[in-house]
Amino acid sequence: MSMFSSFDVNASGMTAQRLRMDVISENVANANTTRTNDGTPYRRKVVTFSEKADTGIGSFSRVLGNVSSSYGIGKGVKVSNISEDHTTEMKMVYDPAHPDADENGYVTYPNVNIVTEMTNLIDASRAYEANATAFNASKSIALKGLEIR
Repeated sequence: MSMFSSFDVNASGMTAQRLRMDVISENVANANTTRTNDGTPYRRKVVTFSEKADTGIGSFSRVLGNVSSSYGIGKGVKVSNISEDHTTEMKMVYDPAHPDADENGYVTYPNVNIVTEMTNLIDASRAYEANATAFNASKSIALKGLEIR
């Protein structure tokens, strides 16, 4: 693994975690949004990561050589999908005075749990910090390498 590829891996991790924090912020901001532009309540969004693949197309021997020479070290991470959470149920609150109440007086609130979102935000923040620390360590190693006489 070259020095510059370690920079790429760390930078991709920081970029992915920053986007994850943006999506979490959007979830928190819309925790009480009962009507979006399409008339439905806001749905929590979830970020999915995947490994960055080698985009170059080549022979099998080239791909095998890359895998064996890098000892299974990946190329970084990317956000593969931002999807709506359809597994967590929406919250139903009885409030007949609310303008979005149904015929029974219930209002459908988003499936955003603030405690879950804050926990995810702490996790994303710590992952970002870990990538930044690794990036700075790689930078320090590169600078020390330049000082060798």
